[in-house]
Amino acid sequence: METLSENRCFGGVQGVYRHRSNITGCDMTFGLFLPPQAARGPVPLLWYLSGLTCTHENAMTKAHAQSHAAAAGMAVVFPDTSPRGEGVADDPAYDLGQGAGFYVNATQDPWAPHFRMWDYIAIELPRVLMANFALDDSRQAITGHSMGGHGALTLAMRNPGRFASVSAFAPIANPTASDWGRKQFTAYLGADQAAWAAHDATLLMRETGFRGPVLIDQGSQDQFLDLLRPEALAEAMTARRQPGTFRMQEGYDHSYFFVASFIGDHIGFHAQALAE
Repeated sequence: METLSENRCFGGVQGVYRHRSNITGCDMTFGLFLPPQAARGPVPLLWYLSGLTCTHENAMTKAHAQSHAAAAGMAVVFPDTSPRGEGVADDPAYDLGQGAGFYVNATQDPWAPHFRMWDYIAIELPRVLMANFALDDSRQAITGHSMGGHGALTLAMRNPGRFASVSAFAPIANPTASDWGRKQFTAYLGADQAAWAAHDATLLMRETGFRGPVLIDQGSQDQFLDLLRPEALAEAMTARRQPGTFRMQEGYDHSYFFVASFIGDHIGFHAQALAE
């Protein structure tokens, strides 16, 4: 693993690191904030999964999570959203290819050799983190924004017991019924829609739910509401009587200004769950 940068931040360290991934077959970069408490021993870990077009850097610099995480004694990891580099397939569209991994394992060409973001987030990156940093493997939570909210919800529901809590900002909530999902799933997973269901938070909520608290924040003025389909997830949560909170935040859009406005609530929410 290579250290690209480390900066003092709210008494802790905001680092950026790169490692060779066996799963994606290319170099992968991630950001990691370690709070000051990590100097005394392992700390809990919050995963932050980013959305379309993002790298590890967007949330790391725009979400303003570090001050809240330092106060809670919580580390935050900011993975990249896709494989990158020479020889990695791409597409001219912003919502497919590099920057748009959708947190799935692609089975179709030309994506299959590198686009294995599910296994990278679920298996490989956790091992890298636990082997190199003062993190408590038994205390993890997950959140994300937009495409990353989709990833956070699906990873949480399909890995029972791993995450104490899950939250999301404006998640792509029902991708099998949205152009933000159907296009990408067809490209990455093929035309058989049966393979898509495992990556749809609304369908997973109806089928299994999540054994723990859930927090969803959605802006009422989000310019992508029709693509996100938050109403489908809210209905699924209600039908399942899922313990959790779904908040429609008046006047907020899809930007990082929205995320930054409520990131403190989400970190507090996860800190409480991790303390129980």
